[in-house]
Amino acid sequence: MKITALTTYLVAPRWCFLRVDTDEGIVGWGEPVIEGRAHTVAAAVDELADYLVGRDPLTIEAHWQTLTKGGFYRGGPILSSAVAGIDQALWDIAGRALGVPVWQLLGGAVRDRIRVYSWIGGDRPDAVAEAAVERKQQGFTAIKMNASAELEPIDTPRATLGIVERVAAVRAAVGDEFDIAVDFHGRLSVAMARRVLPLLEPYLPFFVEEPLVPEVSERIGEIASATSIPIATGERLYSRWDFRRVLDQGIAVVQPDLSHAGGISEVRRIAAAAETRDIAVAPHCPLGPIALAASLQVGFATPNLLIQEQSLGIHYNTGSDLLDYLVDPAVFAYRDGYVELLSGPGLGIEIDEDAVRRAAGHRWRNPVWQRRDGSFAEW
Repeated sequence: MKITALTTYLVAPRWCFLRVDTDEGIVGWGEPVIEGRAHTVAAAVDELADYLVGRDPLTIEAHWQTLTKGGFYRGGPILSSAVAGIDQALWDIAGRALGVPVWQLLGGAVRDRIRVYSWIGGDRPDAVAEAAVERKQQGFTAIKMNASAELEPIDTPRATLGIVERVAAVRAAVGDEFDIAVDFHGRLSVAMARRVLPLLEPYLPFFVEEPLVPEVSERIGEIASATSIPIATGERLYSRWDFRRVLDQGIAVVQPDLSHAGGISEVRRIAAAAETRDIAVAPHCPLGPIALAASLQVGFATPNLLIQEQSLGIHYNTGSDLLDYLVDPAVFAYRDGYVELLSGPGLGIEIDEDAVRRAAGHRWRNPVWQRRDGSFAEW
């Protein structure tokens, strides 16, 4: 079997899908994307196709090594995301060729189902408690929320207390048999993190995600040691070498993204490294159905999985949602906050190719925020 073509599709709301064709008619799908840089990642996939066309799709590790290391300039989110989507598609082909799910190729399932969480708002605070109750009524047992808009390096008491009040309102609305993860998108400085997080402790967050930007990952240990709240990070770390900077700093959860951090092959290694430190894995995935399917395939075979993010109904997905590109949306039918073991071959989903081809593309860009004085603020 030989690879014959790699084709990328920019699909709404902000995703990039990859189709890999073979001369035996087996097709694999992947999701190579950096949100807001989808065109750039698609161009990187096109460059990597020069190496892949004509080669055996089943020598996945050899391709991973060459694609990540074969260029003199290595690493970074664009290359890693391009490789991630290709890697997903090659695992999809391998599973389809053998008639088994990818989790079977990874050593078999260690669980029957995976707990998932859903998103609500919070960074432009409005009705977060009501949104959390709605998710609870839909059957979810956990949500993730932002708790702040843009912040000053050391913000006012009012801004600090506003964060606490939003989390407190959600806790009061959903009760104590429900988990609340709080995402800061790197908006806290070290000083603000040390001020804010102890005040959130009475509300027992499931975890606090990315309190600091990844550029100062070497200081996240200071945050972990200053609070009893589990600290999670990793959506903007792209390899096991990036994660090496944070694994021994007392964090509780790593969050590699299957579409950013080198795909199935690399996230498996990141998860194994985390397991040796008693750190759980909760893959980042506010993306499309292919990325979610790849995340679940890894999760079913990963002992230290905690929970899986998924994007159904997330605020980015206006006009096109997670299930719109699937032949059978029931594969992601959540029951009591869980998704059942995927049984289909490869990634376990069937892409609606007509829907993909009808997609008009996109040029999604993330917002750019400013502080009160007009300087740049983390979004």
